[in-house]
Amino acid sequence: MTILQAKQAQKSGANHSVADSHTDDGFSDLHPAYSTLQAMAESNRCLYCYDAPCVTACPTSIDIPSFIRKISTANPDGAAKTILSANIMGGTCARACPTEVLCEEACVRNVAEDTAVEIGSLQRFAVDHLMARDLPHPFKRAPETGKQIAIIGAGPAGLSCAHRAAMLGHDVTVFEAKAKPGGLNEYGLAAYKMTDDFAQREVEFLLGIG
Repeated sequence: MTILQAKQAQKSGANHSVADSHTDDGFSDLHPAYSTLQAMAESNRCLYCYDAPCVTACPTSIDIPSFIRKISTANPDGAAKTILSANIMGGTCARACPTEVLCEEACVRNVAEDTAVEIGSLQRFAVDHLMARDLPHPFKRAPETGKQIAIIGAGPAGLSCAHRAAMLGHDVTVFEAKAKPGGLNEYGLAAYKMTDDFAQREVEFLLGIG
């Protein structure tokens, strides 16, 4: 999996995101990341519902009770793999997805306690934990098929498609016109949602598939 960028964009350095400008110093994280202790405590609030309305409400159908249970049993990397198997952009979605009107709105804890399990924060904790460790990529490539695929645009859709095609054993090249890959994640999302250059860290993680 390779990303080729337009030489003109690379030379000019044009189209930097808000997060790359001096104004980034004025933004703090909208929802600070959980510590391990906080994640363990929050994960133990999940009731692991049989019908799991949170999963039904999730646009990417992540197995939310499963990944939360893995966090509660001190297996955050396993939780991350459950998340990323359904949504390889799970790190960005944990930061940018309006969970309060999707999975968290569907959480049955809203009825009993008026406070949903903070699914988005738990998802971020798991994915960040995996990405922070110097481990082999969690997904393996299938044997080479000999097929070549070109994808135009290194935004979320293009990168997700490229990663899945690479997993299937295809030789993938992604063409990107801007100075940095990432698309909406790099250039469109508010800086307070994507702190610490996360969009580029996620791209590097995806490229780890080879």
